Amino acid sequence: MKILVVGPFGVGKTTLTASVSEIEPLRTEERMTEASVGVDDLRGLESKTETTVAMDFGRITLNPALVLYLFGAPGQRRFWDLWQGLVVGAVGLLVLVDTRRLEDCFDVLDQWEAHRLPFIVAVNRFPGSEDFDDDEIREALDIPFSTPVVQCDATDPLQSGEALRTLAAHALACREEEALK
Repeated sequence: MKILVVGPFGVGKTTLTASVSEIEPLRTEERMTEASVGVDDLRGLESKTETTVAMDFGRITLNPALVLYLFGAPGQRRFWDLWQGLVVGAVGLLVLVDTRRLEDCFDVLDQWEAHRLPFIVAVNRFPGSEDFDDDEIREALDIPFSTPVVQCDATDPLQSGEALRTLAAHALACREEEALK
């Protein structure tokens, strides 16, 4: 299954992909330059020095019959044209969010809405970020109750893997439901 890991700038997409990948992940990170000053919002991300400019790629085997190919999309709007190629063949989206900057997620969710792919929201817990329950996240992001919301630490392979398992199960259930129509 091809899975896209999406979310706003600096939310942890590269970190999540790298934490679970059973292969050396492909990264297209470049050093942030003066050109990004005033363009990229570093609020809460003051130590960030690199950013993804094309995609990340990793792979995780959930069981002998199910392998996920992970494609991490860049978060900045100026790279969104790349998303159109990445979405081809995808079966689901893992939308990674940061509760310190939930408002940054609206554009990301709007961008993917047209593709009508199954998605889940994974709340990446950053040190010092406020905790919200799943229903509060759904309400804040205005997503349906049927959309799974999970809490995870993108640096933790077990938690990130569990978020991906939730997405895989959700995508398969949506596919079965669609086939019954």
